[in-house]
Amino acid sequence: MQLFYSSDIIPPMHTLSEEESKHCVRVLRLGIGDMLHITDGRGNLYHCRIVEAHQHHCTVEVVETFAEYEKLPYSLTMAVAPTKNIDRYEWFLEKATEVGVSRFIPIECDHSERRTIKHDRELRVITSAVKQSLKAYHPALDELTPVKKVIAAPFEGQKFIAHCDQNFSEREYLPTIIKKNENILILIGPEGDFSPEEIKFALENGFKPITLGNQRLRTETAAVVATVMVATING
Repeated sequence: MQLFYSSDIIPPMHTLSEEESKHCVRVLRLGIGDMLHITDGRGNLYHCRIVEAHQHHCTVEVVETFAEYEKLPYSLTMAVAPTKNIDRYEWFLEKATEVGVSRFIPIECDHSERRTIKHDRELRVITSAVKQSLKAYHPALDELTPVKKVIAAPFEGQKFIAHCDQNFSEREYLPTIIKKNENILILIGPEGDFSPEEIKFALENGFKPITLGNQRLRTETAAVVATVMVATING
């Protein structure tokens, strides 16, 4: 199945962007009468027929619509500190999108090694992963946000913070405390971990301290492991 992404699609007719048109006509060599799929990133999957195969403005006709296509029974927000090597963070965005995430929040922490990201670039990474993994839901991507702002913001659901500081109360193994079919928010800190002040603030605001196992994991690995754990528990 060839999947394209167009957030502004309105049936029955739609013209792909110039970039998507070029990929469709010149790269994939699709022509009039060929079928493809488009998602709006909000759960709608459109089965379309090409009616004009132009490399700058390929036009399609929607012949069938699938609403809430492969909708997940849970909502997962991953608030993760960007890594110094941005390629590692982008790897996380890609793999987590494939597994299933509703929202990404890049967080700035006391020990952060990276305090800027290119939002448009990271959004393209997510969009590419959506298309490659045939998702009908496009995860949201927030701007870089101070972690304490994320902690203090209202959130209806389960809230977890993964940290390694032994000076705080005992941490629970994430798969043993996840409740199925609920909203989940997980905080993953930078390579230097969250500061004691950040951990204390999170615990005071209802976050439960968690561990992802005995292995020492890098930020992006921990974030992917947590994403997979949530998906596995939810079946």
